[in-house]
Amino acid sequence: MTDFTGKVVVVTGAGGGIGEGYAKRFANEGMKVVVAEINEEQGQRVADEIKQAGGEAIFCKTDVSDEQSCIDCGNAAQEAFGKIDYLVNNAAIFGNMKIEGYMNVDIDYLNKFMAVNAHGCVLMTRGCAPHMPKGSAIVNQSSTAAWMHTGFYGVAKLTVNGITTSMANELGWRKIRVNAIAPGPTETAALRNTAGDYADELVKSMPIKRLGTPDDMANAALFLLSDEASWITGVVLNVDGGQFMRV
Repeated sequence: MTDFTGKVVVVTGAGGGIGEGYAKRFANEGMKVVVAEINEEQGQRVADEIKQAGGEAIFCKTDVSDEQSCIDCGNAAQEAFGKIDYLVNNAAIFGNMKIEGYMNVDIDYLNKFMAVNAHGCVLMTRGCAPHMPKGSAIVNQSSTAAWMHTGFYGVAKLTVNGITTSMANELGWRKIRVNAIAPGPTETAALRNTAGDYADELVKSMPIKRLGTPDDMANAALFLLSDEASWITGVVLNVDGGQFMRV
């Protein structure tokens, strides 16, 4: 498989959960990691732990709903490492999010939620793409919630799917590939805070009866970023133990 040594990756929302799993796994593969995270304490912790383990990482405080913050992150990556080979748009409001319907959710909350969960990947791509050479790749984080008709979280992820295909078309001429991963229920603190026992109930109906792990997601992301996937773009890959089988 592709030798990732020396490649530069920006991972948003890397201060915990799946994002932290991405950042640490990528560092183990030899990548230089930009931990793009809005929580300074958590983001710096992850960057420090990568360095303590012998990897290369910097922390960049990043609000993916703010265009200038995303531009600043791209510039910080360029200044630190000279380029950006890969971007993983993982950041999202999920843990402790409001579980409400469209008829009663506060509109200001909804607008902020969509700015992060749906359009954060657009702003980060705009901030990073100028520093990405030919052959670079982007992975957006979707979710199987996109097909579950479960309110604005699912709609945000369905939007990410559409953005992924549109960006794949838009950036293809620059030789930048854009794909997405749709995780099923994955064992993280955010899942437990949001879904609780509901996640365990979901597992009972799945062909592979276990929760996913951040490493399951990292395995898929590494493939989509790799040269072995050089003719794959615009794909939303379910990593979900068979929760949703799309034909």
